[in-house]
Amino acid sequence: MPESRRPFTHAHRSHAARQSLHDPRGFTLIEIMVVIVILGVLAALVVPSVLSRTDDARNVAAKSDLAAIRQALKLYRLDNQRYPTTEQGLAALVTKPVDPPPPPNWKPGGYLEKLPRDPWGHAYQYLNPGLKSDVDVFTYGADGQPGGTGADADLGSWDL
Repeated sequence: MPESRRPFTHAHRSHAARQSLHDPRGFTLIEIMVVIVILGVLAALVVPSVLSRTDDARNVAAKSDLAAIRQALKLYRLDNQRYPTTEQGLAALVTKPVDPPPPPNWKPGGYLEKLPRDPWGHAYQYLNPGLKSDVDVFTYGADGQPGGTGADADLGSWDL
């Protein structure tokens, strides 16, 4: 039988080919290090954009809360001819205030079902009279302290 027509058998494989079939190798340390570096670079690029999206979402949620509180304050004023005092606070939108002056036409059931907390877990702040408008409703941001930048910046009804 000519050499080219002979059936292929295990004996015809080269020694290197037989060696690779029977001696599988794992990844080298260099290959693993390259993969880890690539993953680190990808994480360094992706994580900041994801974190900034979280801050953006919290700012949008805070603005939505501020708009709802501001609307409830307008309804309170429409019924009672004045906004709640700073001492009565935003709680006057949920339960009838006992502190003077008493609201003459406080709506049974209140103006808000419940008082929301800001997206960072802090209570919204209220001033009457306000520093930036007739009344101010605001949050101190992520740090819960006046001032700040980025996620720590104050956000108020004046930003709407």
